[in-house]
Amino acid sequence: MSDLVPLVRAHCLPLRGSEHRLGQARIAELLPEIPGWELVEDGHALSKTFHFDNYYQTLAFVNALAFVAHREDHHPDLGVHYNRAVVRYSTHDVGGLSENDFICAAKADALAEGR
Repeated sequence: MSDLVPLVRAHCLPLRGSEHRLGQARIAELLPEIPGWELVEDGHALSKTFHFDNYYQTLAFVNALAFVAHREDHHPDLGVHYNRAVVRYSTHDVGGLSENDFICAAKADALAEGR
């Protein structure tokens, strides 16, 4: 991914191996681009809770996110509740965070904002 392309417009690449795991410096550079996301699991994952008015809106978001995950071939862990969805990204094949996680987090934000 080029730093000139906004995360929301970038696309995921197949990544395997620890050489693709992001270091703390790169994570610190990317984190401000996805406000509201937090590092969890000792910095090995990103997480954010999206709040909605009702179950219908929650499921609409989750279904749209599932479409994005399929298209990008990068899938989040989800917690689906009546009026909220907890989204967690980590790249298991690299053993931590990759740029794919940040790309998909930005796309999740765009969905929630209705862009």
